[in-house]
Amino acid sequence: MPVPFSRLVVPLDLAPMEARLADEIPAGPDWQFEPKWDGFRCLAFRDGSDVELMSKSGKPLARYFPEVAEALLALGERRFVLDGELVLPVGQVLSFAALQQRLHPAASRIDRLAHDTPAQLLLFDCLQIGAKDLTGKPLASRRAALERFMDAAAGARLQLSPSTTDRHAAERWFSESGAALDGVVAKRRDGPYRAGERAMVKVKRRRTADCVVGGYRRDSTGSKVGSLLLGLYDDGGRLNYVGFTSSFSAAERANLLARLEPLHGPSAFTGTSPGGRSRWSRGRSSEWVPLRAELVAEVVYDQVTGQRFRHGTTFVRWRSDKAPRGCTMEQLAHELRPDALKRVLDAVD
Repeated sequence: MPVPFSRLVVPLDLAPMEARLADEIPAGPDWQFEPKWDGFRCLAFRDGSDVELMSKSGKPLARYFPEVAEALLALGERRFVLDGELVLPVGQVLSFAALQQRLHPAASRIDRLAHDTPAQLLLFDCLQIGAKDLTGKPLASRRAALERFMDAAAGARLQLSPSTTDRHAAERWFSESGAALDGVVAKRRDGPYRAGERAMVKVKRRRTADCVVGGYRRDSTGSKVGSLLLGLYDDGGRLNYVGFTSSFSAAERANLLARLEPLHGPSAFTGTSPGGRSRWSRGRSSEWVPLRAELVAEVVYDQVTGQRFRHGTTFVRWRSDKAPRGCTMEQLAHELRPDALKRVLDAVD
């Protein structure tokens, strides 16, 4: 009996091709443009009756998304390696938080979630079909092979991610999908699949929000500000903690105390509050100093998960002209809605 995946020419531990961040969508005739989805990047491997989904970090995901694995096993082609993004529609949004909930040790919970809220795999590249290694072929050839493959493979769980060579169409994806689309990825049509290299270009939407500064944490020395704790008001008038910003120079951190200390007072977070000590703190202080809700800061963020910034934000400026009560949750970009996804998919023939 052959070792699983031994008949594939593309190894199971291959690192996916990655992208470097740029400010503008590149121009020229040699580029292919695709939507940038906010999901789990993965390579899908099938060798006969064996299927695996490998994350960008090299971790197996098939057990967490059995409905996608079953869809891959149901295809007529028995040997392939595909590159794509796992997304998960929940109600009216594509939910990154729901993807994270799948990473659970209990098989019974995974099976229930797979049945109630099935995931989709959006495919945008192919590395092997049948016995043929396509990684050395130019993207134009790989895309044509993927489109032929998807003519028979497309279904509820497997979809072809759109692409275009029209830069203006790529720019329209930004405007027509609102703030929901995460960005655009540009790839050289004449380039091979450069595993593990930042050979693509990604242009991400610049999203900003005006937030109430509801507190701060000190740095490890205790003499400077480590981060500002940010809040937004919900429809009930409660100030909820949504994340932090710490993008300050050493000099700016020292000067921040003079601005913040006069605002010391009871916690303004009347909804969700910053967490306390955590085993993930790695020795950093998680204690925080509450402030009166008087300061407003504009920040740049990338994505939102569960009504919070997924990552740390970048400080832009103080908004002395903005009333704190005007800093509401409505500013946050919604996770991608399926109707927006359909518009994007239908926009390219």
